[in-house]
Amino acid sequence: MTTPRHLLAYTLLGLGLGSIAFGALARGDVYKWTDAKGNVHYEDRSDPAAKAIKLSPNVPPPDPTQLADLEVLRNGDTSEVYVSNRLGGPLEVDLALTEATNVSAEPALPLRQLLPARARVLLSRILPGGSGAASYAVGMTAMPGDPQAVPEDVVYALPMDEDNGWRIGQGFHGGFSHTDEQNRYAVDLIIPDGTPVLAARDGVVMQVESGFDRSGLNKQKYAERANVVRILHDDGTMAVYAHLRENGVYVRVGEHVGVGQQIAVSGNTGYSSGPHLHFCVQVNTGMRLVSIPFRMVTSRGFLPLPKK
Repeated sequence: MTTPRHLLAYTLLGLGLGSIAFGALARGDVYKWTDAKGNVHYEDRSDPAAKAIKLSPNVPPPDPTQLADLEVLRNGDTSEVYVSNRLGGPLEVDLALTEATNVSAEPALPLRQLLPARARVLLSRILPGGSGAASYAVGMTAMPGDPQAVPEDVVYALPMDEDNGWRIGQGFHGGFSHTDEQNRYAVDLIIPDGTPVLAARDGVVMQVESGFDRSGLNKQKYAERANVVRILHDDGTMAVYAHLRENGVYVRVGEHVGVGQQIAVSGNTGYSSGPHLHFCVQVNTGMRLVSIPFRMVTSRGFLPLPKK
């Protein structure tokens, strides 16, 4: 299983993109339109030759799978850049001007900042550089987790009842889909669809996705379509429980869960060949999400997983 890209990094380009004249502009309706070059604009007016969509509020509706929301809001002669962390845990963001004509930013962009759980933060202001017309585009990349996290040597519990007839499918370094750094140290536990999924360690629910209902072996089509629970632990590591059943998540973002507590039911969503639970432990290593080795114990001893 390849962890869906929206769980790894989120890049948003274009909010705030537009050819604007700084000055006494009306603070009313905002329109979305596309110019002849395919650039998307969000402005308080539109090109008369373009087909514009009137937006309310002043930003496009958010995608429910996003890790964060990027807002560029007009305030007099300046534009204020806000980022809202949707996660129930820390989120690291890189913010940059990907296009800039006759503008400056305070504080200067690019910048990197760690946002607390569920926080909305003003990160920068876009200022006019003179009396002429100006244009800009703001880009953001977001990554879950605190890059200062130091993993502890913790033994994880089996994330299901031992009597459910489970077996190991892919283990660490599995050749089918455990080849990238986000999933290299993951284990696929083969269990029937609808099996209760239990927390393997205490933590706080950081992220939930439960709205997908399809699966298949087309990686390009299904790699981002798995239902997932991400749980943040005390040491800053994050456990990922993936391929859950549609609407089969029983916890909410921000909720504290204890080891052995049911958090979901298993399914077969996303890039998957059959019902199973994909489990891994990840850390943010500085805008890079990587999986790390872990130990998991059952009544029969440790799962046969290599140390490296």
